[in-house]
Amino acid sequence: MKLAICHPVVEPARGGCETYIAMLLHRLCKDGHQVHLLASRWDETALPEKVILHPLPDFSHPRMLRPWRFSAAVARELQRHPVDLSIGFDKVIGVDVQFPQGGVYAAAVEHGRQRFAAPWQRTAAQILRSLTPAHWSMKWLEQRQYHSQPMPFVIAISDFTRKHLMRYLSVPATQIHVLRSAIDPVRLFATDRPARRAMARQQWDIAPEEVFAIFLGVNPRLKGLEPLLHAVAHMSDRRRFRLGVFGAGQARPFQSLARRLGIAESIRFVGYHTDIRDIYFAGDFLVHPTFYDPCSLVVLEALAVGLPVITSRCNGAAELLDPPADCRLIANPHDPVPLAVALQSFVDNETRRAASKAALRSAAKWTFEDHYRELMRLLEHAWRRKQAA
Repeated sequence: MKLAICHPVVEPARGGCETYIAMLLHRLCKDGHQVHLLASRWDETALPEKVILHPLPDFSHPRMLRPWRFSAAVARELQRHPVDLSIGFDKVIGVDVQFPQGGVYAAAVEHGRQRFAAPWQRTAAQILRSLTPAHWSMKWLEQRQYHSQPMPFVIAISDFTRKHLMRYLSVPATQIHVLRSAIDPVRLFATDRPARRAMARQQWDIAPEEVFAIFLGVNPRLKGLEPLLHAVAHMSDRRRFRLGVFGAGQARPFQSLARRLGIAESIRFVGYHTDIRDIYFAGDFLVHPTFYDPCSLVVLEALAVGLPVITSRCNGAAELLDPPADCRLIANPHDPVPLAVALQSFVDNETRRAASKAALRSAAKWTFEDHYRELMRLLEHAWRRKQAA
């Protein structure tokens, strides 16, 4: 099949969506499909040699026009180089298949307001956002994405996202095909895992007997770092507990908060680290109390390496978990007591070891190969529908 993958930036270090696109590009090329990448920027080391690159201008500014200009550039490129199917993974108009890895903008905005603890802050955030041209531009663009003619073939990465497509964009249920996320565990494989674990923990000052929870997020406020720090302060016993904060987000406000809460000695603000395997291998469990995630890949990666998970019910990946065997699910990240109890439960070695075995069983239930086979079935369906039209 001749496929066009359309996404502005493909740099896996930036996040889960781009990691997934890179994995998919490798698998499609391996299977002999002719794959075209329409993008403005990419990490060449993350791409297969056989992918056909179509460099598009970088439309970084102004933000409100970025997806519109990228969509127009994609349309021009597809006119010059027709394909069997074009696939968009974010906010791009006019492609044959919409596969929104980032979920629904309107849902992200509503859930994102919940990161503020006080009701007045949520109201203020809503008012301020409603005054920005970019907000209305994004809302209008999403309507165009899903209600243009011909109607796109829609794939949702979770039931969580499917419900949002129906609620906020009035996409008919019969038009949405759910294909839950998956990761390729090969990218997390290493023969020297114990050595990597020991070296990373030594680098980050984690003693062998200490329990190391890991937090990963390029948007730490949305992913729940602030309430997580409050929950750490509520733990009944932190003597053996350490939390590592990884990602490219701004750390200074959270470092100040940790000092005010009196937990600075329990937190390691590491920031960006080049090899994600070191983070997972050094960790004992993942904590991801997010306010919005269509289907977090870090949760799936943690399961694949045998790490139990703490996450919220605002994460589509919760649909792939088996609570309480492999995880703890939190209803409200702002409530520090249940989150603190969940953290404390995984400090216990026996509880954590049992959950680790359950995590590996959960990861084995839905592999990237299963995901890929179902995706190809859906793409064949989309291609036949396009041919019939």
